[in-house]
Amino acid sequence: MILSSAPAAFPGAWLLALAAVAAYVLAAFPGSAEGRRLPAALGVGVLLHALLLVLDIGGLGSDGGGARLGLGPVVSLTIWLVLVVHTLESRLVPQPGVRRVLALLGAAGVLLAWALPGEAQTGGSPWAPLHWVLGVGAYGLFGAAVLHGAMLDAAERRMRDRAGGPPRALGMPLLQLERLTFRFVEAGFVVLSAALLLGALNIPQWRWTHKTVFSLLGWAVIAALLAGRRLQGWRGRRATGWLYAGALLLLLAYAGSRFVMQFVLGRPLE
Repeated sequence: MILSSAPAAFPGAWLLALAAVAAYVLAAFPGSAEGRRLPAALGVGVLLHALLLVLDIGGLGSDGGGARLGLGPVVSLTIWLVLVVHTLESRLVPQPGVRRVLALLGAAGVLLAWALPGEAQTGGSPWAPLHWVLGVGAYGLFGAAVLHGAMLDAAERRMRDRAGGPPRALGMPLLQLERLTFRFVEAGFVVLSAALLLGALNIPQWRWTHKTVFSLLGWAVIAALLAGRRLQGWRGRRATGWLYAGALLLLLAYAGSRFVMQFVLGRPLE
């Protein structure tokens, strides 16, 4: 994470990164769900991951200072936000299968942020950090919504395969899981709208970049999903399909733009 970009600023960062990856891998280890290792290891991984994000994204681990907004830190932070949501939920309803997958994603997020840290950025609008935080917060909320939507689809498939018994997933009725899924969608939409509005108000000259186009398309798809649920009662795979499409467009808007700028065109990040 910080290790390759500014080792002198925080020489122990690589130890934190290795410890976070080790904790996540232990949390995903088969057979550990029955013991106490899994919850403890996952909690340690999430805490160390958070510390690394503060050091790297906040510029505290950089010799030159400035936030690092590259592809790796952004994806890593999004994964971390989803992990936090899962960790809070798992205290109420154990989710060993999902927990193992997310633990491996957490390890991948730490490694990705280490490998692709991006360049330190300073200056710009004083509102830029808030715009960025809102944007990544929306990513995290939509990531949690996608995770719950995938679990909802899987539960509905199981329900169709074996009739009988009340439909449940994650230890809760399907209707409750569906409401929770779209609470994340609604919260993400509000945060995303605030991020886009703040960004538009602070751009001195409007430019139709692929980041802008994909962001607006993603916003429009999510808006159509919420309108369809409210007015037409969209549910099931139709609703989750729109959710996946909107989330994919938003992923292309930021992560895709970072990948193209850094590795395809070789240009500095905006």
